[in-house]
Amino acid sequence: MDYVSTRNKAARVTAAYAIANGIASDGGLYCPTGFPALAAEDWEALAGMDYKGRAACILGKFLTDFSAEELADYAAKAYADEKFGGADTAPVVALGGGRNMLELWHGPTCAFKDMALQMLPHLLTASLRKTGETRTACILVATSGDTGKAALDGFHDVQGTKIMVYYPVDGVSPMQKLQMVTQEGGNVEVVAIRGNFDDAQSAVKRIFTDEKTREELDRDGMMLSSANSINWGRLAPQIAYYVSAYCDMVKGGAVEMGEKINICVPTGNFGNILAAYIAKRMGLPVNKLICASNRNNVLTDFFKKGGAYDRNRDFYTTTSPSMDILISSNLERLLFFASDYDDKLVAELMDKLARGGSYQVAKDVFAKIDADFDAGCCDDRAAAETIRTLWETEHYLCDTHTAVAVRVYEDYRVRTGDETPVVIASTASPFKFCRSVIEALGGTLEKDDVTQLDVLTALTDTPAPSPLAALAGRPPRFERVVDKADILSTVSLLRDL
Repeated sequence: MDYVSTRNKAARVTAAYAIANGIASDGGLYCPTGFPALAAEDWEALAGMDYKGRAACILGKFLTDFSAEELADYAAKAYADEKFGGADTAPVVALGGGRNMLELWHGPTCAFKDMALQMLPHLLTASLRKTGETRTACILVATSGDTGKAALDGFHDVQGTKIMVYYPVDGVSPMQKLQMVTQEGGNVEVVAIRGNFDDAQSAVKRIFTDEKTREELDRDGMMLSSANSINWGRLAPQIAYYVSAYCDMVKGGAVEMGEKINICVPTGNFGNILAAYIAKRMGLPVNKLICASNRNNVLTDFFKKGGAYDRNRDFYTTTSPSMDILISSNLERLLFFASDYDDKLVAELMDKLARGGSYQVAKDVFAKIDADFDAGCCDDRAAAETIRTLWETEHYLCDTHTAVAVRVYEDYRVRTGDETPVVIASTASPFKFCRSVIEALGGTLEKDDVTQLDVLTALTDTPAPSPLAALAGRPPRFERVVDKADILSTVSLLRDL
């Protein structure tokens, strides 16, 4: 299968090339030229596999320049039992009312980003070999909290790579910050910026399209790549867990094979729910994809206002910081798919976004999007209420981002009367956001954020994940803070790694 840029579909590249380079030179995002269909025999085979097998199978549909043996090997290593606490890599927990929680946070950094970022280093290093690339891959990552740590964990000390992560200095939780600034590895660098996630993301994209920077790195034997979901190798592994969840629901009797489900995803950059959309295009029986936003509800407005996207609005720092985003990069891919690969249209819309901060999707294109999606938003107060209610009624403990999705789904069900069984993506361990969860449950806060692990454990009789508990007392390695205007200059730090 070939890949094309959302802004120029004339030039076709291999999957390995798309993964190795991360983003197209024109600033567009690489997309597959089609959606491989899952036939009845595929579903039968998938139902009998474990998660590793399902992941390798789904990736094999898209990464046709990789062998089945390669992908099986990568999946076995990426989703090893010791990394995810057992063979049940992405368990589905059934709650009342047809709700099914897809827990994606059992990996080494306790967030759903592990589901892709434990796989990406294998895909990227193999892609470099397949394309004959001998330069060192310099991986730039903008993070709103979870991607940064997951990328650092996946790539630390991986031969032939260097990685630099940018995070908003006041826009992540204390636990997320501690995870990043204490990261081990000789090929890693972490930089805080005075700004928000959108500033970091825009700067990373600017670096990718800056010819002078690319030429200087090339002279030093380095090339740029990305571990954000703008990289197809980051997005593709996420498709697998929606397919896997459906298989588990069929095996558990929650649905019959072929029966439709809804999927509700808390999202900011739109990659996680886009993976569910792609799964639907492959044949996953989905009725509605429900996009859940926090107070930064630019995506909710996009869906509710007929395809009007406008980032010219107040930016809020919330208790669900990984969703504090106003420029949702992967929406570009959805526009490309929904417009039947109209690269000129997408390029025009992205130019309007870059220049004026807004655009309006044509009615015929939005009609296709509207048929698949619904949306809603939830503020911090409602998220806290949801955390408390879930604990009191179901004895189920969730984090702030998952709470946003649960609340948005409940509002959707009341509004529409739709009782279709739902998969709700649970994207992070509640222990990554201890302060907010403890407050929601009416507990007493302590001063030190790591201490909150013990407080939440005592409050709920739930053990803290060992990767988070191990952070106690670890000194920070990275304390650099820069203005957003100076991010381009930080690329020079890669030479010293």
